[in-house]
Amino acid sequence: MGAGQTAESEEVPTVHGLSLYDEPALPADFPHFPYVNPDAPKGGSMTRAAVGSSFDSINPFIIRGTPAIGISHIYDTLLADNPDEPFSVYGLLASGIRLDPERYWIEFDLRPEARFHDGEPVTARDVVFSFNLLIDEGNPFYSGYYADVEGVEALDEHTVRFTFSNASSRELPLIVGQLPVLPMHYWQERDFSAPTLARHPGSGPYRIANVQPGRSITYSRDEAYWGRDLPVNKGRYNIDRLVYDYYRDRDIAWEAFKAGVMDYRTDARAATWAIGYDFPAYRDGLVKRITVPDGQPATMQAFVLNLRREKFSDPRVREALELTFDFPWLNANMFYGTYARTESFFQNSEMAAEGLPSEEELALLKPFRDILPERLFSQGLPIDHPQDLRERLRLALTLLREAGYEVRDGMLVHGETGRPLSFEVMLFDSGLERVVQPMLRNMARLGIQSSIRIVDINQYLNRLRSFDFDIVTGQFPQSNNPGNEQRGFWTSEFANTPQSRNLMGLSTPAVDALVERLIRADSRDELNSVAQALDRVLRWGFYMIPHYHSGETRIAVWDKFGYPEPFPAYGLDLDAWWVDAEHEAEINRRLRRR
Repeated sequence: MGAGQTAESEEVPTVHGLSLYDEPALPADFPHFPYVNPDAPKGGSMTRAAVGSSFDSINPFIIRGTPAIGISHIYDTLLADNPDEPFSVYGLLASGIRLDPERYWIEFDLRPEARFHDGEPVTARDVVFSFNLLIDEGNPFYSGYYADVEGVEALDEHTVRFTFSNASSRELPLIVGQLPVLPMHYWQERDFSAPTLARHPGSGPYRIANVQPGRSITYSRDEAYWGRDLPVNKGRYNIDRLVYDYYRDRDIAWEAFKAGVMDYRTDARAATWAIGYDFPAYRDGLVKRITVPDGQPATMQAFVLNLRREKFSDPRVREALELTFDFPWLNANMFYGTYARTESFFQNSEMAAEGLPSEEELALLKPFRDILPERLFSQGLPIDHPQDLRERLRLALTLLREAGYEVRDGMLVHGETGRPLSFEVMLFDSGLERVVQPMLRNMARLGIQSSIRIVDINQYLNRLRSFDFDIVTGQFPQSNNPGNEQRGFWTSEFANTPQSRNLMGLSTPAVDALVERLIRADSRDELNSVAQALDRVLRWGFYMIPHYHSGETRIAVWDKFGYPEPFPAYGLDLDAWWVDAEHEAEINRRLRRR
């Protein structure tokens, strides 16, 4: 069926929310998200640290400049996620939604009361302008994310329609609802592609209050926020001031937290979490620790090999390098046994591949059998690598020899070209150096020449954008509903697109095809099978050296915050937290006495 054969608008019911595969859990008259405290008090502040970087722009949508953290606080989107549901969205800027039963178009009714911070109304023209601006001048991510959007038009002042080039992606109607809506009247006379520190308006719950370039950015709660009483916002956005202070060094940020300069930190260092909380404020009960189970697949954090470099073109070399990463030693000696090795790109979810390929996976993989490793079809997952380091290095050397390398005078060189196998690991955060060094020592035992280079964040980003690196650390977060964003992660279209998320430069027809099938999955079972097949291809390709994960978020806070419990199942919603005025006063009183 083509777009011209789809239903007319008046034939389609207007609904309050969408769900990917069935119906939203909350009825049209829900008063607020069930997990929030609708009577949460307003006021107070939360100060957090941004570590290892600075910023020179507050425009997060373009490839130029280094944007400040937290800018999303100032923007509204058409629809809002419910962190307690995996696949449902509800109206935010949109009061009503009409989705073509054939999924060739979607219409949104904008709320007439919606306003930007400067008082101008949010209209359908702003939505059209925002979409076109992001596609034409924004980060390349948007062109991939919205690749199947054929057009967007304002039907009247408060009605906007998106049309789709095909009906294959069930997720697409939901993700157009994630579009940040920018004020046309502000941006149409300005150069959107240039970094800026000008405090521009949004329509969201916070305004940009103060910008100290490179050092700090503060957002203030908008008392006149048009959407403060909407069901998706009730009980949320309670804290008056959100402050992000920038620290180049993680240890200095940690000392600032202990001194009470910061209120909140996510503790990603196992040693600190295990033995670091023996300081006066913690002993006195002014600081507490919280662990929140992750409701989403574990993020794949890994050393990313730049496949644009010839030296990483042979999968045997890539596999050998992975074998030099001695996770058991790191976990025992540095991480206090608190981590698990990350193996899957969809770890801790039903999308992670296990054992041999299922019949459904084989149907997806067989058309590419000629370009996929035979082991993918004959050996189960997880990959059976030895745990003992000596055995791992012995296997690594065997693989390197098979790839044509040999040891000459203690150096691993290619037998034909005589070129040594050498590379550089580029970092901007010295905290990871202690993780990299043991791996490099193991590589040195094989005769591999490797080194670490720590650069400032601006140089790091510039080299990342131009893919000028051998190995960097990358993160590839996944949701329970992977879709269009996978194009940016893995596909050929983005292999050489500056600032794309395809850091490794992966370009293979098998992955391209699987990503498109993933986006078109029409049921949860189909999505799981395609994700498992994709996971299998990525893992047998040895394109990166996976790190580790904990399965929970570790938080330390000064005990001045209230928060709803239990936490929502699929995301930590800090917007639902509030400041307890009595606790805050007590903390301030005791800090002054020190």
